[in-house]
Amino acid sequence: MASVGTGLSVRLPPIADTTQANETRFAGLRKSSLPMRPLACEPEAMTATGLLALISAMLLAPASQAAGTPSLVAGQEYEIRNSYETAERTSDGSSSGSSRGHTTIIERVLAVRDGGWELEYDFPKETTAEDRAREWQLPARVFKPSSGPIQLLNRAELETRIDRWLKKAEWPRSVCGRWIFTWNAFRIECDPQTAIEMIEGYDLGHGELRQGAAFELPEARGAGTLVLQRAGPTGSTFSVLLKVDPEAIQRARAESDIAVGEIMQKPVTLEAALRERAMETVSGTISVTLETDPAGRPWRRTSVTKVDIKMADGSIESKTSTRTLEKRLVSGQSTALE
Repeated sequence: MASVGTGLSVRLPPIADTTQANETRFAGLRKSSLPMRPLACEPEAMTATGLLALISAMLLAPASQAAGTPSLVAGQEYEIRNSYETAERTSDGSSSGSSRGHTTIIERVLAVRDGGWELEYDFPKETTAEDRAREWQLPARVFKPSSGPIQLLNRAELETRIDRWLKKAEWPRSVCGRWIFTWNAFRIECDPQTAIEMIEGYDLGHGELRQGAAFELPEARGAGTLVLQRAGPTGSTFSVLLKVDPEAIQRARAESDIAVGEIMQKPVTLEAALRERAMETVSGTISVTLETDPAGRPWRRTSVTKVDIKMADGSIESKTSTRTLEKRLVSGQSTALE
């Protein structure tokens, strides 16, 4: 699963009110390289709201779009802000919760190469040295092709930081991949490739947005069609409505169950967890709004996920998550489409 990472795989940092629940759960699970807490962000949720945040974070992964890529220029620096707001309740009144917060990273254009760009992702300038020491995934240098997967360029550097990070936490390599609980539940990540997963959580996607184009998300069932809502000299606004994929949500909940079992020392197999979650009935929608600048580049993407989960006992969990990615130029010359 991607985790709107963040020393996180996909930077996904819910903070939350306490939740009164009728069972012990760690639904705010995340993958992370952080032994203490997420950086450049608010504290993360430890409520059932976190699971919907995890799912909706994956929904912000880059979507399939048509060709036609905006140009970038070496020396540009962008600030990318990931904001979220989540709420949940059960029909029997046994549980409710909400959370909100944001995280921010910096994207620098180091060079323009054939077929793509060399980029660096880093913490905001105000991040302290102490906070940087808690995180090994940033800075990360990558090659982002105009089409195809992002490629990590500084893997050896990240490997060195992982070793230093584990040593400081006094953890052996054997803890890598395990779920643990401190003030929060998180998975200990030691694979440099998870830096790519984290970066993808901040990617608005690129390509031509136009009326009638197909639009897909990994957690949606089938593609939707982009609808042009507004066009003008300052840019355009598109929207699309999709249905959630029940199987994808059930699998995400099953994987959360596995992690909880590991933490509680009550192991659960994926097969057993999936069988249990298959008894739930999942329905919902994903509403996405994309806004572009005058050159056609997406600069804001808002995803509203509404999910109803009917449990085996007949009660219903209703969850809503709003997540917004915003990208703005903070240094360097603005450019138009090539």
